[in-house]
Amino acid sequence: MERLDEVDRRILYRLVEDARNTSAPMIADEVNVSGATIRNRIEQLEERGIITGYHAAINYERGESWMQNLFICTAPVADREKQAKKVSNIPGVINVRELLAGRRNLHVTAVGANSDELTVISRQLADIGLDIEDEHIVHMEETVPLDHFGPGDKPRNSPMRDFLSLAGGAEVIELTVDENSPIAGLTLSEANESGLLDEDLLVIAIERDDEIITPRGFTEIRADDLVTIFSRYSMESAAIEPFEADA
Repeated sequence: MERLDEVDRRILYRLVEDARNTSAPMIADEVNVSGATIRNRIEQLEERGIITGYHAAINYERGESWMQNLFICTAPVADREKQAKKVSNIPGVINVRELLAGRRNLHVTAVGANSDELTVISRQLADIGLDIEDEHIVHMEETVPLDHFGPGDKPRNSPMRDFLSLAGGAEVIELTVDENSPIAGLTLSEANESGLLDEDLLVIAIERDDEIITPRGFTEIRADDLVTIFSRYSMESAAIEPFEADA
């Protein structure tokens, strides 16, 4: 299982919402990191197999009145994956969905210029060995982003935070550094010497543009850095205030 942090989730939300008109700088502005960081994260999501592609949403009915049909089929469970690959090679098939079920476990979406072409596709499905249980003309299909990945009630430009609880009460938090925060512009040594950082906190990583920085005493904390912090105990809100806007 691949873990997603708040920045990853927001990227996925905006790309599903409207990938064509969403740019890295737009997402960066929303989550308070740099555009280079967003572009780097998108590349990572692609490499990790989480973003598997970008597809145009097509209204086939408007395009020369093509018909879009959903075939609900049953394939032998042992052969379901093999059958799905065969189905995807049938001309006119645009989507194949496998379900973890004994029956009605393959949903096939196909497009044809008329009912005769859809009939040809149904025969090919039967020839492969599928039982067609039901079929429906698709009037409309809409893809929307997952609410859990979205901004929710967070105001625009609010600092991003992502918590992860560990065994023994320890926590890891990932947050963006506000440009008006007390720690922005200081090295970690300077922040420690001035008492800004709680002694139980350890900065373990800094993501800046397309670079992952291993923090050292001389490392400077900058505005819009995405900082990962470890604490042996549950973090109080006061512990992360140095990274936020100084009220």
